[in-house]
Amino acid sequence: MRITTSRGKQIWMRLFAPVLLLAGSGCLGQAAFGQQTQRAAAPETDATTPTGQALALPGSQTDLVIGSGDLLEVSVYDAPEFDRQVRVDGAGEISLPLLGSVKIVGLTVRQSEKLLEQRFSAGQYFTNPLVSVFAKEYASQGISVLGEVHKPGIYPMLGVHTLFDVISAAGGTTPTAGNLVSITHRQAPSQPEAMKYDPSSNSYHNVQLLPGDTVVVSRAGIVYVVGDVRLPSGIVLDRPELTVLQAIAMAQGTNSTAASNNAKLIRKTTSGRQELPLPLKKIIAGKSPDWALQADDIIFVPSSAGKAAARRSLEAILQTATGVAIYHPY
Repeated sequence: MRITTSRGKQIWMRLFAPVLLLAGSGCLGQAAFGQQTQRAAAPETDATTPTGQALALPGSQTDLVIGSGDLLEVSVYDAPEFDRQVRVDGAGEISLPLLGSVKIVGLTVRQSEKLLEQRFSAGQYFTNPLVSVFAKEYASQGISVLGEVHKPGIYPMLGVHTLFDVISAAGGTTPTAGNLVSITHRQAPSQPEAMKYDPSSNSYHNVQLLPGDTVVVSRAGIVYVVGDVRLPSGIVLDRPELTVLQAIAMAQGTNSTAASNNAKLIRKTTSGRQELPLPLKKIIAGKSPDWALQADDIIFVPSSAGKAAARRSLEAILQTATGVAIYHPY
């Protein structure tokens, strides 16, 4: 039908426009439905690499290294008669039907699965076997927490935990604890890592730990201030810039009977302890540079009550230092 007049065109549009709209909406609906279907299917590939291999999540069981004494659950897909629970012996081997002894100590769970699949295929026992290995028990299911904590020991913690979790389980750190922690992971025993322990910081230092890991909290250096001071103290050296004046101030200063001219600094050296004359009176007066202190330094301020006090033996000073209270000044 050919329409030549403008009125005819208007009539044609009134008659056929609804049909065209319905047809167009149907096409759009099919296109939108196809896009939604594609979007819904997309997340299924998020957990795999472009090659289709599954990604190993950090701290998952597939990352753990198998050790002697671990109890493993081995199964072959579609072959339930080969399902076994086996324990890794002292030689690092497990015994399976058809394969005999297989050494898997030092491998991760994923690597052991691949190894068993290769052995089954090489022996032509299965065609394209799918082997699953599950670590049911670890010989060391706990995390060892040692060093400057209130309750050192082995704490049974299955799964993934954080550094702050295990130190909290051990009762927290002692007053003499330093700010460095050494962590030895089960899967890399020859590569311990040292990191700063600061619970007030962000989660950067709150690393993940797994069963079999070992945490050692370091001991901080301590500076002792003893003798004729108001509060004989042991000061935890959390930072290296502690000076003589700061240490005396933390001991609440000297008493009025103190003989500041005869003060001593006892320092540990490679050849033993060494006594150094400390010009404390000049340092307080600003006539002498302030001294920087080192870990295990002892500041001894004698009393002017008698000359014998200034001649106290080194052994007596050391005994006094070991009996003072320890303070965290920072």
